Amino acid sequence: MIVFGGVSLDEAFHAIDWGTIALPLGMMIVVAHLKVSGAFRGLGALAVEHAHAPTAPLIATTLLAGLLSAFLVNDAICLVMAPIVVRATRALGRNPLPYLVATATASNCGSVATITGNPQNMVIGALSGISYSSFAATLAPVAAFSLAMVVVVVRLVYRAEFAERTALDPHVLRGRVHPGQMLKASLTCVALAIAFFAGVRPAEAAIVGGAFLLLTRSLKPARIYRELDGPLLILFAGLFVVVSGAERALLTPDIVASVHAMGLADPWRLSALVAVLSNIVSKVPAVLALKPFIPPLADAHRAWLVVAMSSTLASNFTLLGSVANLIVAEQARAEGTPIGFLAYFKVGLPLTLVTLAFGTAWLAWSP
Repeated sequence: MIVFGGVSLDEAFHAIDWGTIALPLGMMIVVAHLKVSGAFRGLGALAVEHAHAPTAPLIATTLLAGLLSAFLVNDAICLVMAPIVVRATRALGRNPLPYLVATATASNCGSVATITGNPQNMVIGALSGISYSSFAATLAPVAAFSLAMVVVVVRLVYRAEFAERTALDPHVLRGRVHPGQMLKASLTCVALAIAFFAGVRPAEAAIVGGAFLLLTRSLKPARIYRELDGPLLILFAGLFVVVSGAERALLTPDIVASVHAMGLADPWRLSALVAVLSNIVSKVPAVLALKPFIPPLADAHRAWLVVAMSSTLASNFTLLGSVANLIVAEQARAEGTPIGFLAYFKVGLPLTLVTLAFGTAWLAWSP
C-alpha cells in the first residue's frame, strides 16, 4: 500500500488501531502465565476426575473450553486444551475425536460472549465503541445456547461413543504446578474481569494486567515471550493498513450505494453476508472490510453485534473456518489423533445453521 501510493508511511502508522494491538497482546501474556503455571492442566484434571459417565467428560470439555474462551482468547485456549483433552480421554479409555471436535466448536461458541473472546470481537469492540458489559449482556445468552447445542449435536453425531453405560474411573496426571504463579495469574484474571465490567478500556486493562504479571522473579520473561503469537499482531497491523488504503482507492460512491442497496440494516441479510464472507476471506478481514458500511446504518450498535455473532458462529462451519479449529486439528495430529474434514463437518454444518439462526433471531427481536 505504501509502495504503490495507497497510503503514505505516516498515514499507515495512523491507520493502525494500537488499542486493538494492545488488547490481544495483554491477553496473550495473561494466558501464557496461566499455561506455564499449570492452571489449565489443573482445571482439566479437576473436570475429568469428576466424570463418571461418557457424557460427563463431553459436558466438562464443552463448558471448560466455552467459559475460558468467553474471557480469554479462544485461539490460546485451544492451544492449551487440545493436548489436555487427548490425554484425559485416553486416560478414560474413550475415543478423543468427539471431545476434540467439541473443544474446537465450544471455544468458538463461548468466545461470542465477550469482546476479549476472539480477535474479531476485539476489532469490533475498538471500531464500535460498544462497552464490554453491553456486549456481554447481549451476546452471552447466544453463547450459552450455542454451548448447549455443541453437547447435543456432538452427542447425536457420535452417538455410538456415548451409548455405552460403562462407569469411568479416571486418573489424570496434573503435571508440574507453580502455586504462587498460578495464584497471581488467577487474581489478575479476576481483576481484569472487574475492570472490564467496570468500564475500563479493555486494551488499557489488558496491557496493564499483562505488564503486572511480567514483574516476577519466579519465571523468566523469555519463557512467556515464547508463548505470544507475534504473527497475529503483525497480521492485525498489516490489515489496518491494507483496509485503509483500500478504502481510499476502492470506495467509490457507486460501490457504497450498491452495498447499501443490499439491505444490511436487516439482521438476517447482514448475518448471512457476514457468515459467507467470513468463510471466504476469514473473520478479521471480513470485519474490517465491512467497517465503512456499518456506522451509517440506522442501528449501528445492533449491526456490529450481528457482525460479531455471525462471524464467530460461522467459524464452526468447516475445519478451515477458524484458526482455533486448525490449532485443535494440529495439536490433535501431533498427539496421534487426526481430525478428518468430514468428521468435523458432520458436527459443524448442523451446529452452524442452528446457532446462527438462533443468534440472528435473538438480535433481530431483542429491544
